[in-house]
Amino acid sequence: MSPSSVNEYVAQPQPLDIPFVHEMAKITLCMWRSGWDERNGGNISCILEEQEVARYLDITQVQRTLEPTFPVAELAGMYFIVTGSGKYFKNVMDDPESNLGVLRVSADGQRLEVLWGLSNGAVPTSELPAHFMTHIERLHVDPQHRVVIHNHATHTLAMTFVHELDERQFTRTLWQMCTECIVVFPDGIGIVPWMIPGTSEIGRATADKMKQYRAVIWPQHGIFGTGNSIDEAFGLIETIEKAAQIYMLIAHLPLCQKITDPQLAELAKAFGVTPRTGILQL
Repeated sequence: MSPSSVNEYVAQPQPLDIPFVHEMAKITLCMWRSGWDERNGGNISCILEEQEVARYLDITQVQRTLEPTFPVAELAGMYFIVTGSGKYFKNVMDDPESNLGVLRVSADGQRLEVLWGLSNGAVPTSELPAHFMTHIERLHVDPQHRVVIHNHATHTLAMTFVHELDERQFTRTLWQMCTECIVVFPDGIGIVPWMIPGTSEIGRATADKMKQYRAVIWPQHGIFGTGNSIDEAFGLIETIEKAAQIYMLIAHLPLCQKITDPQLAELAKAFGVTPRTGILQL
């Protein structure tokens, strides 16, 4: 993934005419409107192919370099579009260049090369360690992996205050809330202990969970979701959040019926997915 000898870039387009910039602007606005990314809460990173970057940007021109908080040799030469630190999602659509950045990890994995965006001295999200560590682990599991999204999905966050933080029980409860849940995330939900955000420690803990899960909850904070595309990663979080919303609506009420574990097993079989072992009581 080193820079191409032939650069396809011709002329600087408008930011929103660049497909990967426009897609990031749309999804950040969508999450802000959903109430999941108040103020500067939340962050996104997406792996880009060199060829698609070179089509719109001059990849031979490095605007400036940044030092990562840890070496990322596994990502050497790879390209990313990321949200900026302290940036409000509601502003991305109006000013993508100030709120987003396109980066390349240097060939030795020791530096981040800013190719576009992050104007006026902006830097990538403070959660970049968690994103990069997650990308590394998910690529080991799924070579088609591309996206990490972190947001403060309201009902998922609320659920971490009132539900036991046991991965098996948390997953089973979510599966019971919506018929589609076991189909969308049969691998279940990972949970890390409460930790200080923006640190390598929470990044490492999250990435370790990502060896087994595509979604990891940060109690009293939010959720990390991954996928092969922005739509897939967002759809995963969206489904978890819908299930958590239903749980928060009914948890205090007597239940007259529910989706049983045998029914969940039948559902998984019908849709050709394999639920994580040990969650269903059959």
